[in-house]
Amino acid sequence: MMEKKSYHHVDCQYYPLYVVVNMAIFVSVTRDAISIQKLLAEVADDSHGALDFFIGAVRNVHEGKDVKGITYDGHEMLINKTLDDICREAERMWPDTHYAVCHYLGDLPVGGISIAIAVSSAHRAESFDACRYIIEAVKKRVPVWKQEHYTDGSSDWLPGHSLRKRAAPCCGHCGGSNHG
Repeated sequence: MMEKKSYHHVDCQYYPLYVVVNMAIFVSVTRDAISIQKLLAEVADDSHGALDFFIGAVRNVHEGKDVKGITYDGHEMLINKTLDDICREAERMWPDTHYAVCHYLGDLPVGGISIAIAVSSAHRAESFDACRYIIEAVKKRVPVWKQEHYTDGSSDWLPGHSLRKRAAPCCGHCGGSNHG
């Protein structure tokens, strides 16, 4: 396998795009619109007959509240490392697959794409399973925090991920000092 290369690339004049790439894995964080065509190009392989996508978008209702948008926040390099780790795990379970994952940071309106995952493989079972594995792992492990903005003018930070491994949820009385 080719050695992982990491590099910074200025995608626009206001915000750098951080990318981790090797021959089979491409992960990135962006403040620009996610390009589905770019992800498709990253996983293209003439020996692969299956291509699966997962596209996550901001929905207009959450727990009965009318949502007008979400702010996504997180540390780019840590997000990329975690995405890369997840894709490498998937690659070990489903060899000869290609992965491209892009997560958005910043403000998105309803309908905006927050994450896109592309997986290609020789056969559909592997790409379906790997794509599902990646989105489930992303939801559990990637340190991205979401602040929902509601049509009534209020907003809430949704429960996020602790940066500590195996941290238990705080009991609400100790300020986190009694948890992993």
